Formats: sequence, C-alpha cells, structure tokens
Amino acid sequence: MHYTYRRLLLIIIALVAVTLASGKSSKLVMSWKNPAYTGTNNFHRVLTMGLSDNTVIRADFEDELASELGAAEIEAIPGNAILLRPEGTHFDLDYLKTQIREHRIDAIVVSRLINVEITSSYVPGAPYVPPYPYYNSFYGYYGAVYPVVYSPGYLKEEKKVRIETNLYATSSTEAELVWTCVTDTFNPSSDRRTIERLVKVVAKQLKSEGVL
Repeated sequence: MHYTYRRLLLIIIALVAVTLASGKSSKLVMSWKNPAYTGTNNFHRVLTMGLSDNTVIRADFEDELASELGAAEIEAIPGNAILLRPEGTHFDLDYLKTQIREHRIDAIVVSRLINVEITSSYVPGAPYVPPYPYYNSFYGYYGAVYPVVYSPGYLKEEKKVRIETNLYATSSTEAELVWTCVTDTFNPSSDRRTIERLVKVVAKQLKSEGVL
C-alpha cells in the first residue's frame, strides 16, 4: 500500500514538473496608446512587417499577422508581398515611403525581437527517506527505494522571447506612433509556434483596445 502510494505520488510530481518545464504560452507584458495621437483609427489597408534578418521567419510572421488581422473592414497586407528588402543593414527609406503611398497603406504594424532570455534551474529529485523498517524484507526495501533511485534531480531550462510591436498611422509625414505593446512567449517549441502565439496575443489586444 505504501509502495503504491509512493509511486503514484512520485509520478504525479514528475508529471507536474514536466508540465511546468514545457509550458508554452504568450502573454502581454504592457501596452500603451499614444495620448497625443488625434487621428482616426478607421484604418482600411494595414501593412504587417517583421524586422528580422531571417527572411523565412520574417515572411512567416508577416503572413500570419496579416491573416490574423484581416477582417471585412480591414485589408491586411504582409510586407513580403510589396517590399523588396536587402540582406544587409542598409535600407532605402524613400523606396519604403513610395511603396506605402502607392499601395495606399494607412497603418503599419511592425514587430521586432527585443530579447531572448534562457534560464536554468535545478529541480531536486525525490527527498531521501530512510527506508526503515522496509530493510526487514527485500520486497519492502525494493519497493521503498526503487522510486527514489529513479527520480534523480535535473536541470530545467526555460526560454523567454520578448517582442515589441508598434502600430503607426501613415496619415502624418513621418508616420505617427498610435500604439505599442510588449509580449513574452515562454518555452516555444519552434519558430512557427512562437509566431502563432504571438500574433494571436497582439491581434486580440489591438482589437480589444479599439486600435484596429
């Protein structure tokens, strides 16, 4: 009875630890609306852009965000559909402004990676409990000691990806900031999953605050 209970308890603890270690989620850290902005929020053509040197990740993000933001009243256009961007750091702002003007873009949603933080913590194994009086028989001893032997401590690694997202209105000459937010994504299993969770949080917040 004691052996069965002990094994069950250790299994539950292990499952909880694995769940916590592999938990994958995105959350909003902060959002802010520019109180000085007095223009309209009635945007019709929105450009989605990602700032990344990885062209595949950038295109996937822009496509996913455009899909998430698209609605009957809004046409969301991924940046990779209308912009040619060089590999290096140099970028022609005149070209960007021309493309935005020619495609009648009235708002831009742009995201960039702020930080990737990886932390490790040690999770101790099952605490040692003197097996007496289970020493008195082999089966008692084995039943008490086996779960402890096979539940050693381990290192738990957690990854946090922080993203900044801004929305700008192109009605002003320099494209005025309307809204900004910061999000954290925890323990992403892949770049694709990170993008999916991120855009859902951003799109939900944009809509809930009435920005789009």
